[in-house]
Amino acid sequence: MSMTQKSLKQTSLKQFNSYRDIGKRVWKVELFSIHMKSLFYNEFLDIYYAGEVFMEPMVYIVDHFAKVLGPILVVGVVVLTGSVVAIVYIIGFPFYWTHHRYLTYFLLPLGHWLLMNVIFNFVMGVITDPGTPPKGSLITEAVSVCKKCIMPKAPRTHHCSVCNRCVLKMDHHCPWLNNCVGHYTHRYFFMFMFYMICGSIFIMAGGFEIALKEIWLGGEAGEMTLGEALSYAFGRTEEFHEDEPLEGYPVHVNGTHIIPLLDGETGIPVPLHDENNPAPSKKKGYWYRFGIMYCGLLTTGVFMALVSLVCWHGRLISRGETSIEAHINKKETERLLKIHQVYRNPYNFGIIENWKTFLGLSPNRSILRILFPSPHQPIGNGLTWENSIISEASHEKAA
Repeated sequence: MSMTQKSLKQTSLKQFNSYRDIGKRVWKVELFSIHMKSLFYNEFLDIYYAGEVFMEPMVYIVDHFAKVLGPILVVGVVVLTGSVVAIVYIIGFPFYWTHHRYLTYFLLPLGHWLLMNVIFNFVMGVITDPGTPPKGSLITEAVSVCKKCIMPKAPRTHHCSVCNRCVLKMDHHCPWLNNCVGHYTHRYFFMFMFYMICGSIFIMAGGFEIALKEIWLGGEAGEMTLGEALSYAFGRTEEFHEDEPLEGYPVHVNGTHIIPLLDGETGIPVPLHDENNPAPSKKKGYWYRFGIMYCGLLTTGVFMALVSLVCWHGRLISRGETSIEAHINKKETERLLKIHQVYRNPYNFGIIENWKTFLGLSPNRSILRILFPSPHQPIGNGLTWENSIISEASHEKAA
C-alpha cells in the first residue's frame, strides 16, 4: 500500500470519528431534552397558563397578607385622597377665585359633585356586605358544594380565601376596599373608580394653568392669561432684533429704582434701604410648588392605573361576566371549540341589558340613581339568575 493510500485512509478515519463524535453529542442533547420534557412537559401549557403560574407568588401574597394590608390600604386611600382635596382647596380655589372668578362658580359645584360621589361609593364599597349564601336554608339552584365551607353553592358564587366565606356573584377581593367585590358591592367598586377618574381629569385640567405658571415658568407669568403663558413658555413671543438700535440711556435696575448709569460705569452699589426692603417676589415658596407637583403626579398616576381597570371591568360587564367567570368562560370556549361547538355565556343578555342589570336600573329607576349617591339594591337576590339561553328558547317556543 502506497503512502498516498495510507494518508487517505487515515484522513477518512478521522472524518468518520469526528462525525461519530458529533452524532454522539447531538444524541446526548436530544436525550437531555427528552428527560427535561418528561419532567416539565405540560400539554396545556400556553401563554395564559404561564402567566397564571408567574402570578402565583403575587396571588399568594394577596391571599395571606390581604387581611393585614386591607385596613392599611383603606387608610392610605383616605389619606392620599384627602391630601389632594386639601391641596385643591389651598392652592386651586384661591388661584381660580383670583384669576377666573366666573369660571369658579361653575367649577366649585362640579368639583363637589365629583367628590361627593367618590366618597359615597368608596364608603359603601367598604362597609357593605357583598352577599353570602344563607346558612341553614335551602338553595333551590345549587350548582355545586364548596369544598371549604362544605355548603351548597348558588350559581356565580365562589369562595374567597381572604374573607374565608362564599360570596354571591364574586368578582375578586379588593384590598383597597378591604372587602370582596360581589353582588351587593360590585356597583360601588366600579362607580368609585369611574368617579375617581373623572375627579383626576378635573384636577389635571384645572391644575394645568397653575402648573404652567408656577412650575414651568417659575412664577414669572404674573397676570398672563393661559394663552399668553403658553406662548411665553414655548417661545412664541415677539423676537428681539439686535439690529434695531436702542434709544435712551443705560440704566441699573436694583429692584425698586431705575437709575441711569454714567459713561464708563458698569453698576452702582445698592442703597441701604433697598437691601433692607427688597422688591416683593411673585415666585411662590417651596411647599406651594411641591404641593402642585405632588398633586399632579398623584392624580396622573391614579388616572393611568384606574383607566385600565375601568376598561377591563367595563368589557366584562358588557359581556355579562365577572373576572372569575371570564377565565371559566374562556376555558369552556376553547374546550367546545375543539369539538366544533360554540360556547354561549348564559348570563349575557346584550350590552344594554347587561349594564342596566349591573347598575340596578329597573324600569322605575332613572339614571339619576347613578349620577347621584344612591344606596339602591341590585336587581335580584344573587341566589337565582335568569338564563339567557333558556329565556331565548322559551321565547322561540312561545312564538
